[in-house]
Amino acid sequence: MRIMQPYMLSGRSTVSDIGISDSYQEMKFRVFDLTLEYLDQQDVEGETMPLAALQDEIARAISVVLLSRGIALNMRERAQLIEDVQNEIVGFGPLEPLLKDPTVDDIIVNGPASIYVERFGELEPVQTRFRDTTHLMNIIQRIVSPIGRRVDEGTPYVDGRLPDGSRVNVIIPPVALDGPILSIRKFKQIPLSGDDMVRNGTMTPEVLKYLSTAVREKKNMLICGGTGSGKTTLLNVLSSYIGAKERLVTIEDAAELRLQQAHVVRLETRPASPDGVSDVTARDLLRNVLRMRPDRIILGEVRSSEAIEMLQAMGTGHDGSMATLHANSPRDALERLEMLIGLHGFSADLQAVRRFISGAIDIVLHLARQPDGKRKVLSVCEVVGMEGPAYALREIFTQVDEPNKKRAV
Repeated sequence: MRIMQPYMLSGRSTVSDIGISDSYQEMKFRVFDLTLEYLDQQDVEGETMPLAALQDEIARAISVVLLSRGIALNMRERAQLIEDVQNEIVGFGPLEPLLKDPTVDDIIVNGPASIYVERFGELEPVQTRFRDTTHLMNIIQRIVSPIGRRVDEGTPYVDGRLPDGSRVNVIIPPVALDGPILSIRKFKQIPLSGDDMVRNGTMTPEVLKYLSTAVREKKNMLICGGTGSGKTTLLNVLSSYIGAKERLVTIEDAAELRLQQAHVVRLETRPASPDGVSDVTARDLLRNVLRMRPDRIILGEVRSSEAIEMLQAMGTGHDGSMATLHANSPRDALERLEMLIGLHGFSADLQAVRRFISGAIDIVLHLARQPDGKRKVLSVCEVVGMEGPAYALREIFTQVDEPNKKRAV
């Protein structure tokens, strides 16, 4: 059969989620093997066939297999078996139920036998398992191959995304000592709104009113916080208040933003490949974007030398631009920008760098993830200039960071 090179699935396995028995798994894998044999005999051209048609062929083949082997199932069991086998052949195997579960925000695979998910801000283990390392590696290759990425001993880690926009990170041996590690941050199909963030306690109505007005007035914003604090989610929400007639350009390492405006250009960086194809950095894209007549530039995350181009764009006509940055407070965010600029060749004294930064950024927001998993806006500051050698920040809103019991600014 020319659908794909499958992994061998014989013997006992437990790749099910909670409530599915080992005996079901044995039957499923046996049916899986027989279904592949039948499709091969029928010379099904899976590589060129539309997905819906291929799924119909798989369902038909399973029915033939069940009938020929005398396996009796009720309608619910039959539907479950067909779905599971289809997932193993053309989907992402045991990950599919988790990807379809709307309560799951993150999926973390720590090797074939250890899988965790994040629900409502808290990590919890699930009973879903891969058969073995080969099974997991096949699913990983199935994820990264369509986006032109490769993961092997020579390139043991890779960032990518699923077709629905979910962000994926993979790292494998020899770098990962306990087997392949797969992390998926799911993309929400229904994006949050500002009102949603007020209802879930991320911000107050007053903060939302202030920020939405600032976006409409084209204030340059920097959103800072730790990993998983909700920076990209908030960036998405704030972008919804941008006018429909503006031309927006987004730059990301892995495309996550889903802007609702009609005139949006989405760009994505590219790492260097083992084949000698050079990388395309965020700084490269920013330089090119300046020739594309954007009204606003939205940078998914400031990590390196692109900080210089971002600040130049914010300070020279691209008002209303936005970016995110890893930092622990508004002042820390500005100091980290200083460090990034200094590390990448901006030859000026510290005071000149600070004037450069304070002249470009109007508002800095700080988010944090609380012990209960909820994300909250802890601080909103206006950058009003310099007071001697230090930044002059006007605090618009602040609250205590529960884990650290200290003011965010």
